Amino acid sequence: MNLVPAPFHADLSEGPVGSCAWWIETVDGLRLRIAHFPAEQARGTVLLFPGRTEYVEKYGRTAADLAAGGYHVLAIDWRGQGLADRMLDEPMAGHVAVFEDYQHDVAAVMECVEALNLPKPLHLIGHSMGGCIGLRAVMDGLPVDSCVFTGPMWGIRMADPLRPAAWALSWWGKQIGLGHVFTPGTKPESYVASEPFEDNLLTRDRDMWDYMQRQVLAVPELQLGGPSLNWLHEALAETRELSRRPSPAQPCLTFLGTNERIVDPTRITSRMEKWPGGQLVQITDGEHEILMEDETTRRRVTDQICAFFDRAGSSNAMTA
Repeated sequence: MNLVPAPFHADLSEGPVGSCAWWIETVDGLRLRIAHFPAEQARGTVLLFPGRTEYVEKYGRTAADLAAGGYHVLAIDWRGQGLADRMLDEPMAGHVAVFEDYQHDVAAVMECVEALNLPKPLHLIGHSMGGCIGLRAVMDGLPVDSCVFTGPMWGIRMADPLRPAAWALSWWGKQIGLGHVFTPGTKPESYVASEPFEDNLLTRDRDMWDYMQRQVLAVPELQLGGPSLNWLHEALAETRELSRRPSPAQPCLTFLGTNERIVDPTRITSRMEKWPGGQLVQITDGEHEILMEDETTRRRVTDQICAFFDRAGSSNAMTA
């Protein structure tokens, strides 16, 4: 793989010293950005799969916590967001042609792991949409020893009467050539850049809200608006398909805020109840982004994650 240095806003990220980014190319010819957050005397590497609208700098503080726990972090700007190639002439629309195309991005991540000679074992953290992409990848053989999910998009939260309409509208949009338009009720502006902190859907912590807002205001190219109709249809189809498949063999730790209002908590609790070696941790009053909550919550969660990775890595080493 040819790794080309890419822009990385270290001051905004607040990640470990020595963090940097690279341009990588997918098999279908798209340019993505990947960030490496290093750790000293690391015991392995975490593949960090962000959610929709996100970008690598957003996970600088998380990477610093994981580095302190002994893990390198490799995070990605998915196709259509961050500084990766956008998919439409309207750059603020979150769009994908086919949801499984994200697996091309995962394949590029794995090539990057080898090119950078990052230490193993590998572990996964998938947030929101990244949790959906990550679950598919692990089901299809992603070589990680364990997986962690935060607010995973294993279903999209919406009122039951609206679900048939969402399916119908998104399907018809694809058929009549309007799959590129914004899903009704969403807008082209970045949520973090345009909405107030009060009663936001992401975090209870003002400092972390300011951290995220500071990033997207300083680098507007990182911003992304609402999803396209095509993205919505693909996401509905992907989450339905995944719900019909059994959980993979890897141990899993999933965090869910009790005030989750973006993804469907029932899909999460249902899967975790049936996941052998799986554990669901509910964060009281937590919103969608558990890793973006107050410092006490974040440290408690990342300490749990690092301990979980340690146990999984040791267990697999003993049975190898």
